[in-house]
Amino acid sequence: MNYNETKELYKRVNEKNILVQHVCEVGVYLPQTSNIINFIEDGTRSTLVEPDKNNIEAIKNYFGKYNITIHPVAIYDYTGKLELIHYAASTFAAPLKSSPALENEKENLKDKKKIEVECRTFNEIDDGLIDLLSIDTEGSEWFVLKYMLSRPKVISIETHGKSYLNPFINEINSWMKNNNYEIWYKDLTDTVFIKMGITKLTVIEIIQIYFISFKINWRRIKYRFKRKYF
Repeated sequence: MNYNETKELYKRVNEKNILVQHVCEVGVYLPQTSNIINFIEDGTRSTLVEPDKNNIEAIKNYFGKYNITIHPVAIYDYTGKLELIHYAASTFAAPLKSSPALENEKENLKDKKKIEVECRTFNEIDDGLIDLLSIDTEGSEWFVLKYMLSRPKVISIETHGKSYLNPFINEINSWMKNNNYEIWYKDLTDTVFIKMGITKLTVIEIIQIYFISFKINWRRIKYRFKRKYF
């Protein structure tokens, strides 16, 4: 992986001349892999949410000179304590019935470890002014939307991957529809939504959505068939 590569989200936002003054990422992991790293390095006001104390120290060291606010908590459906399961690069809430690791790495999860962290509902840290939001919380993305005060111009969410489909995909899609968002583009793990009226999707962008959706669905069928029979 090339950590110096400009993120697709950043490139597309700039190509459309979308003004963002406050960006937020929930589930940062390592600073070099941040989905909003280019906005942070531009000096854009940034809110970062990450529960793993080792990652928090790395984030502080890497982004310390920039305009960032760090919340060292997990975002969930209540305020209190939450048990997380950590495996490789994946950390997910223990109560979840489905996550990328549970779906795609189930046979390897014997090597997992558990950690307990503080958790909050998203309204406790959302000031209502977020313009761009990136969420990658390994299956609990819905709980960010559920309590969100802001209505960002752009929202990127991990919704799929290999055989995985977000367990709250119906809630996510309903929320987007009810709050006037449409799909802007997809990649092999994320769906990026944009507030209607911000920009007009081109014919090429619409075709790309259909093409990648077909590719994602076919990939999921293939992986599930392989896991079931091989």
